[in-house]
Amino acid sequence: MSDYIRMSHNVTNLVYHIVCPTKYRRKVISEKVDRTLKQICLEIEERYDIYFLEIGADRDHVHFLVQTIPKYSVTQLIKIIKSITAKQVFAQCPEVKEELWGGEFWTDGYFVATVGKSTSEEAIAEYVKNQGCESDYTQLYLML
Repeated sequence: MSDYIRMSHNVTNLVYHIVCPTKYRRKVISEKVDRTLKQICLEIEERYDIYFLEIGADRDHVHFLVQTIPKYSVTQLIKIIKSITAKQVFAQCPEVKEELWGGEFWTDGYFVATVGKSTSEEAIAEYVKNQGCESDYTQLYLML
């Protein structure tokens, strides 16, 4: 389970579930690519404030459970992960490049969702609602 990341001016727990499909959904993720992806992700951790809590691969897509800091937007986070892993997989597993035409490892798209540490969206909404003196609370907006 993720811990809070404590910095000089903030404490955060930003955890994302990211799914990246391979280009054309080609089944190019082998055991060698699995090992390579794991090693690349550990190297990314050393250079960036990005921490891989879990990585799981199927033959045509990879799930990343990632924790980071507010320095990176979600788009930047995914760009870092996809660009570095693609370049290194092609360099270390040249047989993969032969399976994919166009020189790209990942599709342009992805799936991303936030992951709560110990609560749900409903619980947070209730917490916000009950802050301060309940009689002073004014609900400004509720998305239905």
